[in-house]
Order: sequence, then C-alpha cells, then structure tokens
Amino acid sequence: MNTNDTIAITGAAGFIGSYLTGYLNHLGFYNLILVDDFSKEQKLPNLKGKQYFQQIHRNDFIQWCDDNPGKLNVIFHLGARTDTTEMDYEVHKVLNLDYSKEVWRVCTAQQIPLLYASSAATYGNGEHGYVDRHDIVEQLHPLNPYGVSKNEFDIWALKETAQPPFWAGVKFFNVYGPNEYHKGRMASVIMHAFNQIQATGKVKLFRSHNPNYKDGEQIRDFVYVKDVVSMCAWLIQNKPANGMYNIGTGKARTFKDLVTAIFTTLSLPVNIEFVDTPADIRDKYQYFTEADMHKIISAGYTTPSYTLEEGVREYVKDYLINSSYF
Repeated sequence: MNTNDTIAITGAAGFIGSYLTGYLNHLGFYNLILVDDFSKEQKLPNLKGKQYFQQIHRNDFIQWCDDNPGKLNVIFHLGARTDTTEMDYEVHKVLNLDYSKEVWRVCTAQQIPLLYASSAATYGNGEHGYVDRHDIVEQLHPLNPYGVSKNEFDIWALKETAQPPFWAGVKFFNVYGPNEYHKGRMASVIMHAFNQIQATGKVKLFRSHNPNYKDGEQIRDFVYVKDVVSMCAWLIQNKPANGMYNIGTGKARTFKDLVTAIFTTLSLPVNIEFVDTPADIRDKYQYFTEADMHKIISAGYTTPSYTLEEGVREYVKDYLINSSYF
C-alpha cells in the first residue's frame, strides 16, 4: 500500500470507518473513496475535515466497482448493520452477508486486497475460546443475529476457492474511542459512563446475573480505536497469511476497572450503582471476552496497545470533554 493507491472504505461515515479515514489521511493517503449511506446526517460530523477523492452510496458501490475495473488498489470493508439488539436476521443477512459476498466477488475478479470486519460476537459464550483459528469457525455459536451473520460470512469465505490476492477477516473486540457519538445505545460503555458522570456524578453498571462473577466484574477486551486501525492498516500493508485475525489487546479488564479509569481521569470519586441487565439481552450477555492475539503478533505486528487507563485518559480528555472528533 502506497500513498498513490486508491482505497475504498465502506462504512466510512461510521465509527471505525471514519477514524480509519482520518488515520490514513495522517499517513498521507488522500485517494480515498468513501462508501456509506450518507443520508444519515447524525454520522456526517465524523467526516468533517477529512480528505478524500469521492463519496459513493453503498447501494451504488458494487455497480461502480464493476464499471471501473482496475481503479481500486485496496478495499477496507467495514460497513455493516452492527445493532446487536436487532433480532430480524434478514436485516443482517442483506447487509452483513449478501453485501459482503458481492464485495468479495469484486475483489476476487479485480485482484484487490480485502480487509473486512468480522466480529468477536462470532465467539458467542466463548465455549471454544477466543482464538482466531479457522478450524473452530463452523463450531461457533454466536448469541445474536448480528454475530450469526458475521460468522456465516467467515464460514463462507474460508470455503471459497476463488479469493482476493490477500484477505483478512478482522474480529473486533470491544472498541471505544472518538467518532462514536452517533451510535446511541450501541456506543461504548465508556461514552455512556462519561455522559452519566457528567449528568449525575455516578455510573450505572449492569448487575451480574451469573454466580461466577461479582457485580461490575464482568470482563471484556476493551480496545482503543487507534489500535484497531493501526492493526488493520498493518495487515493490508504487510499481507501475512490470508484468514481471520483477532483485533483486541489480549488483556481483558473489568467494567469496574473501566469506570474507575474514567473517574480517575476526571479527578472524581468512584460512584457506581448496579442495575439489572435488561431482560431482552440478559440471556445473550457475554461475561468474559479476551482476544488471543498470538496470530497477528506472530505475523510481525509489534506496536504496543494502549492500556485501558491510557486509552480512557486520551479519549476522555482529548475528545469527550469537548465533544470533539478525530
């Protein structure tokens, strides 16, 4: 990947896509084609100040690719329906499975390297661990239609004999950071907690409904979006073996750790209130996730990840306090 390359980013107005756009700008990449549904105005501030070549509506992108062979050098396919509370599988199938197959077809036909967003939601309750091995993909049991749609595409991709020249399916763990203001209920716990602290001086966390975990000690692999895009760019630039790659820190932390880091950053006393987990997600709630990061590290990725405290401090001080964007 060099700075003259023309790079398409689907989901470009969203959280990770817009951050990747800004990150690539900082690296000197400006021949960017941004793909999204740009009618959703709440996402448009994410693109303010970004430099790019063209915007294409997601519904027109596949036809545009077919009409412009040889134009693209890389596709970052990050666009998806990411609402884990949307229980209509058909919604996820159309946007996450069928659309991704079309992007794959284009990349295969035109020999375009492809990085696409899978998800840690594919791991379900973690019965098979959180290891990005290919031999367990068909055995995984995601807990919601979103995770199912992502896993179905992973299964499909691994079986395809016709492939892009390089491809990576990246399994994002719990990503947080700037440009997620539009996500509403699906925004990170950090953003919700910050807003609660500003409004009430305290944070509400879900009570544990699992006897193996104390209240607030549910565990997640929280990964800062800057680390996420760094790993994605590295994969495309270095092109290790094709396949699935976890994108996390490899060091799970509790929700209590997370909100303590926010209170500490704001120089406030820790004040937590525990509330019942909503009934509609209670039986699908993950109590532990932790990315096994050996594959990407073994492939040569060496950039240290932000610790939870470092990432929270930067996110809160540089972005949330001022409601600013990257």
